[in-house]
Amino acid sequence: MPLSAPLFVRSLSPQCQQHPTTSHNRSVLHYRLFFIVVTVATADMSFTNSYKQNDSPVEPGYGPDPYDINWMMPLHETTLESDRVKLTPFIPSLNARPYAEQVKAHPDMHRYYPLDLTSLDKILLSIETLIRRNPANILFAIIDKARGDAFAGVIGLIGTSPTNLSVELAWVVVFPEFRRSYVTSNAVGLLLNYCLELPSAPPERPGLGFRRVQWSAHPENQPSVALAKRMGLKEEGVLRWTWVVPQVVEGNGIPVRDGDPASPSPGRDSIILSLCADDWESGGREHVQRIIDR
Repeated sequence: MPLSAPLFVRSLSPQCQQHPTTSHNRSVLHYRLFFIVVTVATADMSFTNSYKQNDSPVEPGYGPDPYDINWMMPLHETTLESDRVKLTPFIPSLNARPYAEQVKAHPDMHRYYPLDLTSLDKILLSIETLIRRNPANILFAIIDKARGDAFAGVIGLIGTSPTNLSVELAWVVVFPEFRRSYVTSNAVGLLLNYCLELPSAPPERPGLGFRRVQWSAHPENQPSVALAKRMGLKEEGVLRWTWVVPQVVEGNGIPVRDGDPASPSPGRDSIILSLCADDWESGGREHVQRIIDR
C-alpha cells in the first residue's frame, strides 16, 4: 500500500532590493514554502533460510594423516620456542593418549573447564569438533625441552578474529609434575609474544600483530586468574552465563529455568582478562620476557 508524507522545504533566495524604509540597499531573504508528496512503495519481500544442522555423528579418531591443523593464521614456529619450552601443534596420534593418561591419574584436572575431557574418546572428539574443524582455533602441545622434550601439557588459541585482530588464550593445562616451574610461564609467554608482536618484528620472532588477547576463567578458578595477572593481563569483569557446560564440570550453581533448551546442563560465568597492544608496547613485552627468562 503506497504511503504519502508531506515534506516542507524552506528555500532561501537572497536578493538585493531597495528596502522601503531605508535609503540604502539591504539583502532580503525570501522564503518559499513547498508541499511535496513523497510516495514510498512497499512490496512483499521473499526470503529463504537454507541452513541445515549437520546431525552426522563424529566418531572419535586421530584425524587425517598427515594431520591437518587447519589453522587460519601463519604459524611462526621460531616465536613459539624459548630456551626451555617449545609449543608445537597438538597431534592426536602422538599426544592424545598420554593426555588421557594424565587425566585418568588426576581426575580433577579439568574441574573448571567447560568441556567433558574425562576419557580418551572425549578428548579426541573435542579436539576434532572444536579445534581442528574450526580454523579460528588451534591447540598446542607444551614440550619441556629442558627435560628431554617431555610432553608437559596443552595450551590453545580460540575465537581468532583477523578482522578485529583479537584472540582468546585458552585450554591451558599443565600436568602436575611440571607445575610451579618455568613451564607454565614460558608457555603462556610464548603465546603472548606470538599473538601481540608485530609481523614486522625481527625475522626470528615475528608475531601476528593482534590488538587484544583475552583470557577467561571460572570465577572460582583463582590459580588461573592469578596466572593471567602475573603475566600482565588486566581483569575487566565477569561475563555471566557464557557457557553451557556438561554436567560433569563445575557450573555457576544457579538453577536453569523450566523449559531451558539445554537443561539440565548448567551454565558458567567467566572472569575476563586481557592484554592489549597498547599494554604490550608500554612495558608488557619486557614484563613477559623477564618472566620467560627467570
